[in-house]
Amino acid sequence: MHENALSKEILDASFVLHSLFGPGLFESVYEELLAYELVKRGHQVERQKPLPLVHGDLNLPNAFRIDLMVDDAVIVEIKSVETILPVHKKQLLTYLRLSGKRLGLLINFNEAHLKDGISRMVNNLK
Repeated sequence: MHENALSKEILDASFVLHSLFGPGLFESVYEELLAYELVKRGHQVERQKPLPLVHGDLNLPNAFRIDLMVDDAVIVEIKSVETILPVHKKQLLTYLRLSGKRLGLLINFNEAHLKDGISRMVNNLK
């Protein structure tokens, strides 16, 4: 499945969960719920996937942790915060660059209307 079609599936599942539970839960709860929903839909989901950083001879195998990696293609970073800050978007863009993945979604479930909490980030996606 192409990244764009996969992101539509991820967002659909996110909207379903947000309509059921609304804002106000912990990020870890939304992460588990979204992973569960995506697995039910037939997707492979890795939670808290380590992302290494290599610089010369230095290898940091657990430098970062990706909230969700879906079908080894799309990175999903989940937030439940009052406001998405520029650092949150930079974090996702860094994950995309380091992993070589082309599409990432930053989803802030702490919004009255989930559509206001979605940021789509690309890294050489056509």
